Amino acid sequence: MPGLPGGGVMALLSADHISVRFAGAEALQDVTMRLDPGEIVTIVGPNGSGKSTLIRALLGIVPVSEGRVQRMAGLRIGYVPQRLMLDRSLPITVRRFLSLPVRVSDAAATAALARVGLPGLEGAQMVGLSGGQMQRVLLARALLANPQVLVLDEPTQGLDQPGEASFYRLIEEVRKETGAAVLMVSHDLHVVMAASDRVICLNGHVCCQGTPHVVSSAPEYRALFGLGTQGALALYQHVHDHDHGDAPGHGHAQDHDHGHKHGQKHGPAHV
Repeated sequence: MPGLPGGGVMALLSADHISVRFAGAEALQDVTMRLDPGEIVTIVGPNGSGKSTLIRALLGIVPVSEGRVQRMAGLRIGYVPQRLMLDRSLPITVRRFLSLPVRVSDAAATAALARVGLPGLEGAQMVGLSGGQMQRVLLARALLANPQVLVLDEPTQGLDQPGEASFYRLIEEVRKETGAAVLMVSHDLHVVMAASDRVICLNGHVCCQGTPHVVSSAPEYRALFGLGTQGALALYQHVHDHDHGDAPGHGHAQDHDHGHKHGQKHGPAHV
């Protein structure tokens, strides 16, 4: 895959020019990307841009209409969804939840809860957990698979800022300890810039992908940081006055680097 990071390293997960359609409508078009061992790759984009669809296609949850998805043989994946909807009339303890769908030992469950900062919570009811506790329990369940890849779909949605910061610190600690790669959908641009090895800007197709420095120099990032939903679009507002059709897969990291080095004018956001 010329122009993509990784060189000769075998990717854990990769998408090769994939498209996804729902009822004839195209949700993703010609997406090419990869996740290499040990790295953190973050997917950003406005609402409806196909971020969760891409995650689900990579996991094999939704089929692709074109292209192909490849996963390393025997790849162990831990998945933390965006949210978990529970029937409040159906009580289930944290301990029981950790054994769904695969039974785990009491020792493994206890260790996983301790690892995510929730020791002794086995007997608590899932419906009684705070948002932050719920996400940590979901992470604990993901870690029980001893994953080589942690997939996180906007894992801090609904958490307050201290809760977000605490959760992301925990993810970084887990990555350092386990060596697991992290593929994350996030709207938290400060986290994207501070923690990601690569950023993929998605809006139905890959608008650009590259290292955080490619996008962090955009003045729009500073101007829009923290401005509600507009903050999610800041990464789109850098050097987007080129034609998206100029390269296969729309991976424009090189174009963006070139534009910043030569003072290319920032174009309008693509939404």
